[in-house]
Amino acid sequence: MSDAFLSQTITIGTEDGEIEAYAALVQDSAPRGGVVVIHHMPGYDLPSKEIVRRFASMGYNAVMPNLYHRDAPGAEPDDAAAAGRAKGGVPDERLVIDVTAGAAYLRALPNFNGKVGTIGYCSGGRQSVLAAIEVDVDAAVDCYGAFVTGVVPEGFPLKVQPLGERVKGVRCPILGLFGKDDQYPTPEQVAELEQLLKDGGKDFEFHSYEGAGHAFFAVDRPSFRPEAAKDGWAKIAAFYGKHLGA
Repeated sequence: MSDAFLSQTITIGTEDGEIEAYAALVQDSAPRGGVVVIHHMPGYDLPSKEIVRRFASMGYNAVMPNLYHRDAPGAEPDDAAAAGRAKGGVPDERLVIDVTAGAAYLRALPNFNGKVGTIGYCSGGRQSVLAAIEVDVDAAVDCYGAFVTGVVPEGFPLKVQPLGERVKGVRCPILGLFGKDDQYPTPEQVAELEQLLKDGGKDFEFHSYEGAGHAFFAVDRPSFRPEAAKDGWAKIAAFYGKHLGA
Protein backbone atom coordinates (compact mmCIF):
# COMPACT_ATOMS: atom_id res chain seq x y z
CA MET A 1 0.00 0.00 0.00
CA SER A 2 1.39 3.39 -0.99
CA ASP A 3 1.71 6.14 1.62
CA ALA A 4 2.22 8.81 -1.05
CA PHE A 5 -0.60 11.02 -2.24
CA LEU A 6 -0.96 14.21 -4.26
CA SER A 7 -3.23 16.94 -2.95
CA GLN A 8 -4.14 20.03 -4.91
CA THR A 9 -6.84 22.42 -6.04
CA ILE A 10 -8.53 21.29 -9.24
CA THR A 11 -11.62 22.07 -11.30
CA ILE A 12 -14.35 19.55 -11.97
CA GLY A 13 -17.08 19.73 -14.57
CA THR A 14 -20.71 19.72 -13.54
CA GLU A 15 -23.85 19.76 -15.65
CA ASP A 16 -24.01 23.56 -15.26
CA GLY A 17 -20.35 24.53 -15.50
CA GLU A 18 -16.98 24.05 -13.87
CA ILE A 19 -16.39 24.52 -10.15
CA GLU A 20 -13.35 24.52 -7.93
CA ALA A 21 -12.60 21.41 -5.86
CA TYR A 22 -9.82 20.03 -3.70
CA ALA A 23 -8.53 16.52 -4.29
CA ALA A 24 -6.11 14.16 -2.57
CA LEU A 25 -5.19 11.15 -4.71
CA VAL A 26 -3.17 8.10 -3.74
CA GLN A 27 -0.17 7.73 -6.03
CA ASP A 28 -0.22 4.07 -6.99
CA SER A 29 -2.17 1.81 -9.32
CA ALA A 30 -3.87 -0.37 -6.70
CA PRO A 31 -7.69 -0.28 -6.96
CA ARG A 32 -9.13 2.24 -4.51
CA GLY A 33 -12.49 3.45 -3.35
CA GLY A 34 -13.34 7.13 -3.47
CA VAL A 35 -14.80 9.59 -0.97
CA VAL A 36 -16.68 12.81 -1.76
CA VAL A 37 -16.18 15.12 1.24
CA ILE A 38 -18.99 17.63 1.80
CA HIS A 39 -17.67 20.58 3.78
CA HIS A 40 -19.41 22.21 6.72
CA MET A 41 -21.28 25.52 6.68
CA PRO A 42 -18.14 27.60 7.42
CA GLY A 43 -16.99 26.52 4.00
CA TYR A 44 -14.23 25.15 1.89
CA ASP A 45 -11.54 25.90 4.46
CA LEU A 46 -8.20 24.55 5.66
CA PRO A 47 -9.64 22.16 8.28
CA SER A 48 -11.94 20.68 5.61
CA LYS A 49 -9.02 20.22 3.23
CA GLU A 50 -7.17 18.41 6.01
CA ILE A 51 -10.04 15.93 6.16
CA VAL A 52 -9.65 15.30 2.42
CA ARG A 53 -5.96 14.56 2.95
CA ARG A 54 -6.77 12.28 5.85
CA PHE A 55 -8.87 10.07 3.61
CA ALA A 56 -5.99 9.80 1.17
CA SER A 57 -3.74 8.77 4.05
CA MET A 58 -6.33 6.08 4.83
CA GLY A 59 -6.02 4.75 1.28
CA TYR A 60 -8.93 6.43 -0.51
CA ASN A 61 -8.97 8.91 -3.33
CA ALA A 62 -10.92 11.92 -2.07
CA VAL A 63 -12.38 15.09 -3.51
CA MET A 64 -14.24 18.03 -1.97
CA PRO A 65 -16.30 20.28 -4.24
CA ASN A 66 -16.34 23.95 -3.27
CA LEU A 67 -20.08 24.32 -2.70
CA TYR A 68 -19.78 28.13 -2.58
CA HIS A 69 -17.80 28.48 -5.82
CA ARG A 70 -20.73 29.91 -7.75
CA ASP A 71 -21.58 32.36 -4.96
CA ALA A 72 -18.10 33.86 -4.61
CA PRO A 73 -15.51 32.41 -7.00
CA GLY A 74 -11.97 32.95 -5.76
CA ALA A 75 -13.04 34.43 -2.42
CA GLU A 76 -11.52 33.54 0.95
CA PRO A 77 -13.44 30.78 2.77
CA ASP A 78 -15.09 33.09 5.31
CA ASP A 79 -16.20 35.53 2.63
CA ALA A 80 -17.47 32.76 0.37
CA ALA A 81 -19.40 31.16 3.23
CA ALA A 82 -20.94 34.55 4.09
CA ALA A 83 -21.97 35.03 0.46
CA GLY A 84 -23.54 31.58 0.43
CA ARG A 85 -25.43 32.17 3.66
CA ALA A 86 -26.69 35.52 2.37
CA LYS A 87 -28.37 33.63 -0.48
CA GLY A 88 -29.94 31.14 1.91
CA GLY A 89 -27.28 28.46 1.65
CA VAL A 90 -26.62 25.82 -0.99
CA PRO A 91 -29.85 24.76 -2.76
CA ASP A 92 -30.46 21.03 -2.57
CA GLU A 93 -30.62 20.75 -6.35
CA ARG A 94 -27.17 22.33 -6.70
CA LEU A 95 -25.73 20.13 -3.96
CA VAL A 96 -26.85 17.04 -5.84
CA ILE A 97 -25.23 18.35 -9.03
CA ASP A 98 -21.92 19.03 -7.28
CA VAL A 99 -21.74 15.72 -5.41
CA THR A 100 -22.63 13.88 -8.62
CA ALA A 101 -19.75 15.68 -10.32
CA GLY A 102 -17.38 14.78 -7.48
CA ALA A 103 -18.37 11.12 -7.72
CA ALA A 104 -17.90 11.17 -11.50
CA TYR A 105 -14.42 12.64 -11.06
CA LEU A 106 -13.46 9.78 -8.73
CA ARG A 107 -14.98 7.15 -11.02
CA ALA A 108 -12.85 8.40 -13.92
CA LEU A 109 -9.57 7.82 -12.06
CA PRO A 110 -7.48 4.91 -13.37
CA ASN A 111 -7.23 3.27 -9.93
CA PHE A 112 -10.93 3.50 -9.05
CA ASN A 113 -12.26 0.23 -7.60
CA GLY A 114 -15.94 0.82 -8.42
CA LYS A 115 -17.04 2.11 -4.99
CA VAL A 116 -17.63 5.70 -3.88
CA GLY A 117 -19.00 7.16 -0.68
CA THR A 118 -19.87 10.53 0.82
CA ILE A 119 -19.24 12.14 4.18
CA GLY A 120 -20.47 15.46 5.51
CA TYR A 121 -20.18 17.54 8.65
CA CYS A 122 -22.78 19.92 10.15
CA SER A 123 -24.85 21.14 7.17
CA GLY A 124 -22.80 18.67 5.14
CA GLY A 125 -24.15 15.81 7.26
CA ARG A 126 -27.65 16.54 6.06
CA GLN A 127 -26.29 16.92 2.53
CA SER A 128 -24.56 13.54 2.76
CA VAL A 129 -27.92 11.94 3.57
CA LEU A 130 -29.48 13.90 0.70
CA ALA A 131 -26.76 12.52 -1.60
CA ALA A 132 -27.55 9.02 -0.39
CA ILE A 133 -31.11 9.59 -1.60
CA GLU A 134 -30.39 11.34 -4.91
CA VAL A 135 -26.91 10.23 -6.05
CA ASP A 136 -25.59 6.79 -7.00
CA VAL A 137 -23.19 6.16 -4.09
CA ASP A 138 -22.26 3.06 -2.10
CA ALA A 139 -22.03 4.44 1.45
CA ALA A 140 -22.77 7.71 3.25
CA VAL A 141 -21.61 9.17 6.58
CA ASP A 142 -23.64 11.79 8.44
CA CYS A 143 -21.60 13.64 11.07
CA TYR A 144 -24.14 15.53 13.21
CA GLY A 145 -26.16 16.78 10.26
CA ALA A 146 -28.80 19.30 11.29
CA PHE A 147 -32.36 19.22 9.90
CA VAL A 148 -32.35 15.77 8.41
CA THR A 149 -35.37 15.51 10.70
CA GLY A 150 -37.00 17.88 13.16
CA VAL A 151 -38.26 21.42 12.59
CA VAL A 152 -36.26 24.39 11.34
CA PRO A 153 -36.54 27.29 13.86
CA GLU A 154 -38.46 30.37 12.79
CA GLY A 155 -36.07 33.00 11.42
CA PHE A 156 -33.29 30.48 10.66
CA PRO A 157 -31.03 32.15 8.06
CA LEU A 158 -30.70 29.19 5.70
CA LYS A 159 -33.43 28.12 3.31
CA VAL A 160 -33.40 24.49 4.33
CA GLN A 161 -36.12 21.94 4.86
CA PRO A 162 -35.89 18.67 6.82
CA LEU A 163 -35.66 15.59 4.64
CA GLY A 164 -38.15 13.72 6.82
CA GLU A 165 -39.88 10.82 5.08
CA ARG A 166 -37.51 11.15 2.12
CA VAL A 167 -34.81 9.33 4.10
CA LYS A 168 -36.76 6.12 3.51
CA GLY A 169 -35.45 6.43 -0.04
CA VAL A 170 -31.73 6.26 0.76
CA ARG A 171 -29.92 4.02 -1.66
CA CYS A 172 -26.91 2.92 0.39
CA PRO A 173 -25.79 2.09 3.94
CA ILE A 174 -25.64 5.05 6.37
CA LEU A 175 -23.29 5.71 9.28
CA GLY A 176 -24.43 8.41 11.70
CA LEU A 177 -22.15 9.99 14.33
CA PHE A 178 -23.76 12.36 16.84
CA GLY A 179 -23.17 14.19 20.11
CA LYS A 180 -25.69 13.67 22.88
CA ASP A 181 -25.33 17.33 23.92
CA ASP A 182 -26.04 18.66 20.43
CA GLN A 183 -28.98 20.97 19.76
CA TYR A 184 -28.94 20.55 15.95
CA PRO A 185 -29.63 17.66 15.80
CA THR A 186 -31.02 16.87 19.22
CA PRO A 187 -31.04 13.27 20.50
CA GLU A 188 -34.77 13.26 19.80
CA GLN A 189 -34.18 14.23 16.18
CA VAL A 190 -31.54 11.50 15.87
CA ALA A 191 -34.05 9.00 17.27
CA GLU A 192 -36.62 10.20 14.72
CA LEU A 193 -34.12 9.64 11.90
CA GLU A 194 -33.27 6.20 13.24
CA GLN A 195 -36.93 5.22 13.27
CA LEU A 196 -37.47 6.43 9.71
CA LEU A 197 -34.53 4.34 8.52
CA LYS A 198 -35.83 1.33 10.41
CA ASP A 199 -39.28 1.82 8.90
CA GLY A 200 -37.70 1.95 5.45
CA GLY A 201 -35.73 -1.25 6.04
CA LYS A 202 -32.43 0.54 5.51
CA ASP A 203 -28.89 -0.58 6.40
CA PHE A 204 -27.53 1.87 8.97
CA GLU A 205 -25.59 2.24 12.21
CA PHE A 206 -25.70 5.18 14.61
CA HIS A 207 -23.34 6.14 17.43
CA SER A 208 -23.98 8.97 19.89
CA TYR A 209 -21.32 10.25 22.29
CA GLU A 210 -21.78 11.39 25.88
CA GLY A 211 -20.31 14.80 26.69
CA ALA A 212 -20.08 15.76 23.01
CA GLY A 213 -22.04 18.46 21.24
CA HIS A 214 -21.98 19.81 17.72
CA ALA A 215 -18.69 19.77 15.78
CA PHE A 216 -16.88 17.38 18.12
CA PHE A 217 -14.57 16.37 15.23
CA ALA A 218 -13.33 19.98 14.77
CA VAL A 219 -9.80 20.03 16.17
CA ASP A 220 -9.55 23.83 15.86
CA ARG A 221 -12.71 24.63 17.84
CA PRO A 222 -13.66 24.52 21.55
CA SER A 223 -16.27 21.89 20.67
CA PHE A 224 -13.53 19.33 19.92
CA ARG A 225 -13.86 16.14 21.96
CA PRO A 226 -10.77 13.96 21.41
CA GLU A 227 -12.19 10.66 22.64
CA ALA A 228 -15.40 10.98 20.64
CA ALA A 229 -13.46 12.05 17.54
CA LYS A 230 -10.98 9.19 17.89
CA ASP A 231 -13.75 6.64 18.17
CA GLY A 232 -15.68 8.34 15.37
CA TRP A 233 -12.72 8.07 13.01
CA ALA A 234 -12.38 4.38 13.89
CA LYS A 235 -16.06 3.87 13.09
CA ILE A 236 -15.62 5.67 9.74
CA ALA A 237 -12.59 3.54 8.86
CA ALA A 238 -14.48 0.32 9.62
CA PHE A 239 -17.61 1.46 7.75
CA TYR A 240 -15.74 2.49 4.62
CA GLY A 241 -13.53 -0.58 4.83
CA LYS A 242 -16.67 -2.71 4.69
CA HIS A 243 -18.52 -0.79 1.98
CA LEU A 244 -15.83 0.88 -0.15
CA GLY A 245 -12.83 -1.41 0.25
CA ALA A 246 -9.36 0.01 0.93
